[in-house]
Amino acid sequence: MKIIKRSGAETDFDITKIIAAVQKANESVPSAERMTHEQILRISNKVRGTCEEINRALNVEEIQDLVENQIMDLRAFGVARNYITYRYKRALVRKSNSTDEQILSLIECNNEEVKQENSNKNPTVNSVQRDYMAGEVSKDITRRFLLPQEVLTAHEEGILHFHDADYFAQHMHNCCLVNLEDMLQNGTVISETMIDKPKSFATACNIATQSIAQIASAQYGGQSISLAHLAPFVQISREKYRRRVREEFAAQGLCADEEKMNRIAEMRVRDEIRQGVQMIQYQVISLMTTNGQAPFVTVFMYLDEVPEGRLRDDLAMIIEEMLYQRIRGVKNERGIYITPAFPKLIYTLEEDNIHEDSKYYYLTKIAAECTAKRMVPDYISEKMMREMKKGDVYTCMGCRSFLTPDRFTDTGIGNIAKAGNYDAKKHKYYGRFNQGVVTLNLVDIACSSGGKMEQFWRIFDERLELCYKALMCRHNRLKGTPSDVAPILWQHGALARLAPGEKIDPLLYNGYSTISLGYAGLCECTRYMTGKSHTDADATPFALQVMQHLNDACARWKEKTNIDFSVYGTPLESTTYKFARCLQQRFGIIPGVTDKSYITNSYHVHVTEQIDAFSKLKFEAQFQQLSPGGAISYVEVPDMKNNIEAVLTVMKYIYDNIMYAELNTKSDYCQVCGFGGEIRVVTDDHGKLVWECPNCGNRDQSKMNVARRTCGYIGTQFWNQGRTQEIKERVLHL
Repeated sequence: MKIIKRSGAETDFDITKIIAAVQKANESVPSAERMTHEQILRISNKVRGTCEEINRALNVEEIQDLVENQIMDLRAFGVARNYITYRYKRALVRKSNSTDEQILSLIECNNEEVKQENSNKNPTVNSVQRDYMAGEVSKDITRRFLLPQEVLTAHEEGILHFHDADYFAQHMHNCCLVNLEDMLQNGTVISETMIDKPKSFATACNIATQSIAQIASAQYGGQSISLAHLAPFVQISREKYRRRVREEFAAQGLCADEEKMNRIAEMRVRDEIRQGVQMIQYQVISLMTTNGQAPFVTVFMYLDEVPEGRLRDDLAMIIEEMLYQRIRGVKNERGIYITPAFPKLIYTLEEDNIHEDSKYYYLTKIAAECTAKRMVPDYISEKMMREMKKGDVYTCMGCRSFLTPDRFTDTGIGNIAKAGNYDAKKHKYYGRFNQGVVTLNLVDIACSSGGKMEQFWRIFDERLELCYKALMCRHNRLKGTPSDVAPILWQHGALARLAPGEKIDPLLYNGYSTISLGYAGLCECTRYMTGKSHTDADATPFALQVMQHLNDACARWKEKTNIDFSVYGTPLESTTYKFARCLQQRFGIIPGVTDKSYITNSYHVHVTEQIDAFSKLKFEAQFQQLSPGGAISYVEVPDMKNNIEAVLTVMKYIYDNIMYAELNTKSDYCQVCGFGGEIRVVTDDHGKLVWECPNCGNRDQSKMNVARRTCGYIGTQFWNQGRTQEIKERVLHL
């Protein structure tokens, strides 16, 4: 059995340390108040038993809480008082140097929590460690100076989660939709170097990837680009090749008709598209940003984003190549093709590609093949999105964060970002961004209420006000930010074209940007309050009422501040484990509520619940409507590479029923034996969940490639114990 030390390092459970600590407290009181040796052993054994029952590695603070409770149960109040006093004094000493310990432990690669914090960061790499070191300093400054005590306490107790505190000291926002069209058509500046409008598709792709890396280093969230912004450069390359072919034929004294020369030019165009798309894929996964990972970028593929005709056909060619190259994958260090984590792909299902007789249905079939083998693309339904987003269709920022529908264009506020491609007749989405996220733990509200409805709604409102204060901290941290802090974002077109020294404040209001109220654990919250799953017809109305309450709060705050607050289905990664630990610490083990090392993402059906794919998507669709700031649903499926028709059936169901969804497949490779099937999660001799090749028994994570979708995006660097348990317990929906 393992425990997590205060430094974050993992070590074996040692009962003798508990015995010694209790004995020391016992000896500090008068003999009449002391416990017997047998009582001390009983306390220690009960603590060990509780740790084994919880079935995860507890941290030192949790174990000390268990010891306190056991001493109190024996009514040894003098011993308990001295034990608590000693803990408090030691905590004061540690408070002065805890940041140093955290930094040293991550440098030495023995901080277990940091190792599993981000499934796309390798914590042994210097650049990642440097980012984590800076993050520890930022979190320390945030704790001591920047956050109100009540918000900090709520964050530490798992009542809410103040996301990305490791970046909060800087004036940085969360995620964005890159205005790549403005940057390419009107020029940009990268690292103080002027970049003119590209004169070929390949050059446009190169500029796009260089921009992506710069943008990722200037913010801390995901970014999205659209292939529609690259499509116009195909025609520029086409015209270039037609001129060259004519010149080559003339130079050789050859006669050829226009049609033949155009065919040759078109072959060269196809080849350049292949090279350009390959450049995007390989540069995105090989570039390393200042935070030590590949840029978290999403590529949007939407045919109807450009007019019918040659331009749409060119966009279709780019989409086709993007899908084929992802099907192929990328080579690992052994030369084996594997599934990369990025770029994330989103394919829009629309009238032009969803029916067998649609012009671009061939692309949809390729997308289905790609999903079956490489887990992407994810799917946005044009039909459902138009219903939910006031007629507009646009991509999310990163994995699921959606902007609110444009309202500043219609109100006449105009081109506040000073974009070079602004069109007053069109709603604007590219160039907009999210200010940040604070997530509310719904399960904690339910457990704190004791199951009493009146108490639940009262506590809910108190917690919402706490979230509002935390969100306003995020907003106020961005107020007054000069454009100079990130020139590529604020001055050179990615988000705006402000003047040097100009503040970004106008972009924080009137709905230009959003700020997100996240939520987690609707499933467990509903189960605690009603005794039933939120999929039960008797319990669903309560779950919908909870979601509406979140939306009502955002509407009030928006009216009060003129800031677009939006309800956001948080993609819990490390936070799912943190919330679960805090719930167990505060409320103990409650079957069906706090008995896991994770809590359920957003509104999702619990991963262990038996439900078919179509029922799940239909059920969750009603919650996407109430999660406008961010939502994605998924269905867990087996190996579908030989059943593409089934994938297409699910895709067509998505088009008619839900705005944004994905299929979770598996894509693994064992470097020891070459096994290409599913690598599974097993329990080792210490009770820890580990990954194991079923073919050869390999458990060395450095010698296997495992790709799993965890939070709307693919992770490849493994996960904490809470998320690993959640992955292990997923049931198939198809």
